[in-house]
Amino acid sequence: MDEAAEIEQVATATELLDLLGSETGTGGFQRDLDARHSASFLARGPQLLVTFEKIDDTLSLRDSGIPVGMDFAEDKNWSLLHIAAQADSWFRSPEVYAFFDELVDDAFFEDFDRVTFYGSGMGGYAAAAFSVVAPGATVLAISPQATLDIERAGWDDRFAAARRLHFGDRYGYEPDMIEGAGAAYILYDPHAQLDAVHASLFRGPNVHRLKCRFLQSHVAWSLNEMGLLHRIIEAAAGGNLPEHVFYGLLRARRDHARYLRNMLFHMDDLNDPFLTALYCSHVLSRMSAPAFRRRLNLSIDSLERQGRLPDWLKKGR
Repeated sequence: MDEAAEIEQVATATELLDLLGSETGTGGFQRDLDARHSASFLARGPQLLVTFEKIDDTLSLRDSGIPVGMDFAEDKNWSLLHIAAQADSWFRSPEVYAFFDELVDDAFFEDFDRVTFYGSGMGGYAAAAFSVVAPGATVLAISPQATLDIERAGWDDRFAAARRLHFGDRYGYEPDMIEGAGAAYILYDPHAQLDAVHASLFRGPNVHRLKCRFLQSHVAWSLNEMGLLHRIIEAAAGGNLPEHVFYGLLRARRDHARYLRNMLFHMDDLNDPFLTALYCSHVLSRMSAPAFRRRLNLSIDSLERQGRLPDWLKKGR
């Protein structure tokens, strides 16, 4: 899918919301839900994408600063309901709850053939939590928190300010909220320990946990940089994201700098110079990478001192 090159670039929250407002179309709307949240509905075709993003994350995800959902509205004629947050709110707001209650009362989601909820991190939490309003919808949540309720997730100490929010009331515990989803795709890095624990709380026959190894807590950013984010959203929304398709797409990470670097750090943790040399040799066979060349030479020196240097590595310098 092409990026929305014809749409102007935005750099501030005001520009972003103004752009969304200008694209609502006939039957669309834009509303401030409270001081921290707004909703923009871009009325297009019979497929609906519901996205949740913090504005700062939207502006930094892509060079254009434009929500990924707008590409689908422009290029695929999907309708888009974009919920924007101006703070680390986790979308925990009575006004946000009331907005979704209103949509349910108006049978808003019943007007669409397919509904997909998407978000990453804080947005991933909201995508799963609010998907309960559209039974049968698809959920694509990247590195989501299942909850930050101190009683259930006191082990996650990354978001101290969020402890002041209430996660035990309505639209609260994500794993319960997705029980009625048609399919829930949870993308996470199993080596990012806290993200992996959150992912493990999502269970059920409709849950598909997809591992994005060595992308840490930057899964959405990395998928976007690899040109995969659009393809994964589209495949999930169409019910065409079985594991073999997903992991086939993820092979693109072999040329992705963040993945290669994180793999190298993992090799350091293993403290095995032979594995490090093997990995660096593989990378260097495909690309020029001075950092990997330096690490290969250090591994060869270590293996030589240990008397473990194989002949094929003697030519690796």
